[in-house]
Amino acid sequence: MTTFGDRRMTSREQLWCVLALVMGTAGCGGAADDADARAANGGAESAAGAVASCPAGTDTTLTLPPGFCAVIFADSIKGARHIAVAPNGDVFVQRLIQQRELEGGSGKGGVVALRDANGDHRADTTATFGETNGTGIGLHGGYLYADDVSRILRFPLSSGSLTPSGTAEVVVRNIPTGGHESRNLVFDGAGAMYMNIGSRTNSCQRQDRANGSPGIDPCTELDTRAGIWRFRADATGQQPTVASRFATGNRNAMGLAINPANGSLYATQHGRDQLFQNWTSMFTAEQSANNPAEELQQVSAGDDFGWPYCYYSNEQHRRVLAPEYGGNGTEVGRCASKKAPVAVFPGHWAPMSLVFYTGTQFPPRYRGGAFIAFHGSWNRAPEPQAGYNVAFVPASGGSLGSEHEVFASGFVQDDSGLPGSAKHRPTGLAQGPDGALYLTDDRGGRIWKIVYVGAQ
Repeated sequence: MTTFGDRRMTSREQLWCVLALVMGTAGCGGAADDADARAANGGAESAAGAVASCPAGTDTTLTLPPGFCAVIFADSIKGARHIAVAPNGDVFVQRLIQQRELEGGSGKGGVVALRDANGDHRADTTATFGETNGTGIGLHGGYLYADDVSRILRFPLSSGSLTPSGTAEVVVRNIPTGGHESRNLVFDGAGAMYMNIGSRTNSCQRQDRANGSPGIDPCTELDTRAGIWRFRADATGQQPTVASRFATGNRNAMGLAINPANGSLYATQHGRDQLFQNWTSMFTAEQSANNPAEELQQVSAGDDFGWPYCYYSNEQHRRVLAPEYGGNGTEVGRCASKKAPVAVFPGHWAPMSLVFYTGTQFPPRYRGGAFIAFHGSWNRAPEPQAGYNVAFVPASGGSLGSEHEVFASGFVQDDSGLPGSAKHRPTGLAQGPDGALYLTDDRGGRIWKIVYVGAQ
């Protein structure tokens, strides 16, 4: 289901926004119900009738639930991917610059460190370090860990420092490259580091993405790709092996997070592409646009989520056999034994990051739930391209539910020509020590700090 974040402002709400701008307030940070007499700057009316205001620098183009504001924490951070926030509030962002830009001298990767020294929710101190060029980033045990495509590095980082105190060490090396090669990483409470290795191919065909090409069976790619690997966070010189593989059958687990409520690992999955384009006699273009589902998974040691043999059908509401392996869109076959997801989403939304909310700044209904940043689709034609939002999966009784709602939208103002026309593409998520939610954008280089200013 989808709630507030998907609907547009009513004319009455738009009038509130205009009046707010004329009066010199911070602008309109999100829509609200017609019954709410709230200010049009993203604030929310309290029980006593007082209206909270968004901080200066709030991005008025985004749509958020009442009472939330998306302050522009930093801008023009080229290639901003995943993000980590230190206990003192310092922010670290990993950058990924495309090879053509690196060769052309128009950009470079590395880590950007940001600090808000005066407490106005906007970065005023910046530092850069490292020559990494990747996606994943994390803080653990006095080190900053960073993805560098074929390896994971760690930099010694003293508490309160924006730059390393020594040279980088190689934690994991010889990671396979090509295909889905962006890494995410997360740490548990027992000293382990989990890392995804995405698939090289779309569906392990004999000829990748070719019309009617059958699948390789067994898919030897699974020995080194399309899964989650576990390593020691305090060791160096490690490399992926079958023995260190924690779970398999996840095509591209860009979002990884530990649920603090139970210590379990959760992952998102980018589903496969091109059901119609590769199997025109079995699927319509509309079916291909909506299938397979993107997934949120709870991951335990030894789990198998089915790729490439299976995918989750939004029509059948279950895993079905892929056409490369004899499936027809309804047959289950070997997929009956594969682990089911916790929650599913529309096809091709591209989940990029995942974070569990543990703060107290947001209203109580958000505690224990999960936020997911969706990069947006490129292959939902003839349906409109979609995603380009941040979704929220509520929790109940310590467990995540199966439904979701759109929490933040407005990252694109025109859905024609997507993804190329997108002004912003949600990418990385992290929670700050004050309970704010940080969000990166690898298209426009913007970093938002989402705060709650409504009735406390």
